[in-house]
Amino acid sequence: MLAQMTLTDQAENFRALHRSGCFLMPNAWDAGSARILSAQGFAALGTTSAGIAFARGLPDGAQAIGRAEMMDAIHRIASAVSIPVSADLEAGFGSEPSEVADTVAQAIQAGAVGGNIEDADTETPAGLFELPLAVDRLRAARSAGPAFVLTARTDVCLHSGAQALSTAITRCQAFAEAGADCVFVPGLTTAQDIARLVSEVPVPVTVVMGLSTATLTVGDIRQAGARRISVGGSLARACLGLLRRASRQMLDEGRFDYAADQIPDAELCDFFTMDDHTARQRSGH
Repeated sequence: MLAQMTLTDQAENFRALHRSGCFLMPNAWDAGSARILSAQGFAALGTTSAGIAFARGLPDGAQAIGRAEMMDAIHRIASAVSIPVSADLEAGFGSEPSEVADTVAQAIQAGAVGGNIEDADTETPAGLFELPLAVDRLRAARSAGPAFVLTARTDVCLHSGAQALSTAITRCQAFAEAGADCVFVPGLTTAQDIARLVSEVPVPVTVVMGLSTATLTVGDIRQAGARRISVGGSLARACLGLLRRASRQMLDEGRFDYAADQIPDAELCDFFTMDDHTARQRSGH
């Protein structure tokens, strides 16, 4: 269902979104969630490694899902929609630059037009790859797909809090020089910190929202200068939260109130008989 445009066209469209202003890119974990999100009119989707892991009964992080299984999930999502998909590639499924390059090449084969590579390394006390190796990994990722929209993610602020912003900026500047098209720094919670990152890094900045402590709005983030907003695994976690609440209500109260918010079976069946392009057109997108 990726028809209408080649992956190269989609990659250029995705790249152009970052030039046109600030856009929302929600994260899907399977083909069904991707189709629902696409039909609402979003211009691009991300995948969520956390959501993909949870759907398989596995924890997030530490690459609980292997590269082959992750690529299969990315392919299912990218094949289900007619808009650009950026893949959550975690830490590249290997520490060596050549392994990261292989991961990017496989993501392109799976249908992704972009993706993020993290600098997180659970094998080191600091939890991060040393900067020279992190840069080499980004260079390898860049060489694997010149048209691929490469996002460099640094987790330094997750380990040390927003006070580590100066270190994050240094790493992001190095990643941009290595060929990253965008940077992503989870852990920033204020518009001031986002604006500082934007002012000191020469490529578009992505932020993540949907955490329980997040209070910024799209307007706040746009004003701070960020170009892309993802929601990580928060939609998947919210769906699982609904499942747990509904379960407790049934068991503890004998009630089925959750059913009031469901999409009717006939409506879903009709929706999933359409291809994504048609569904977007019918929704006015």
